[in-house]
Amino acid sequence: MKTFIGATAAATALLAGAAYADGPSITGNVALTSDYAFRGISQTDGDPALQGGFDYTNETSGIPIYAGVWGSSIDFAAQSAELELDVYAGLKPRLNDQVGFDLGVIGYLYPSASDDGAELDYIEAYAKVGIDVTPQFAVGGAIYLSPEFTGETGNGLYAEASAGYKFNDAFAASGAFGMQQADDADFDVGAGIDDNYNTWNAGVTWSPQGDVLAGFSFDARYMSTDIDNVDAADDRAVFTIKRAM
Repeated sequence: MKTFIGATAAATALLAGAAYADGPSITGNVALTSDYAFRGISQTDGDPALQGGFDYTNETSGIPIYAGVWGSSIDFAAQSAELELDVYAGLKPRLNDQVGFDLGVIGYLYPSASDDGAELDYIEAYAKVGIDVTPQFAVGGAIYLSPEFTGETGNGLYAEASAGYKFNDAFAASGAFGMQQADDADFDVGAGIDDNYNTWNAGVTWSPQGDVLAGFSFDARYMSTDIDNVDAADDRAVFTIKRAM
């Protein structure tokens, strides 16, 4: 379940003045993370995950558009699911150099799941805003809506607020606070939870400059939820190495 603002994704990525290639562009990324946690909940039973994807962008129309695919190893033992595949598309209009938006749709697919009755696949529509308060400090917000959340648990809503500070071209700090709701309880992490919970994360990202490690980023992040007595939702420190291409 890919996140665009939350865990392991620095909020500084929301900077409204971010540059785009004028014409079509295809980029890729690969990452190794110590624990794939989505909205504060481990998708790998606390184990490492290998991740990667490709993105297409184009700004020839004046408004940047994008589409992409992203995958990660997971460990949903009850459904024998070992792969998550996300497909998404959207556009990123800008109000000005300080304020930008991201409007799109994402589908979360689990092609390796053997238990069709679990109905893990679902889609979300999202709207995000990023504001450059200063050249170094950015804040953002996002809302994700699903007509049928994972596990057929009814309407789903996730709302998140984030902030990031860029110390220089190499170092940044960021954090986010989010709230997940669904019509039915027992979604995603099993029995014994309410139909909504809060999650938060904070961390630092190092993006080395220079030829040797160009394109790499190293993220260290602490995250938690207010869910009790569920191991997958416990406090955790997550370390991620990513290579953009």
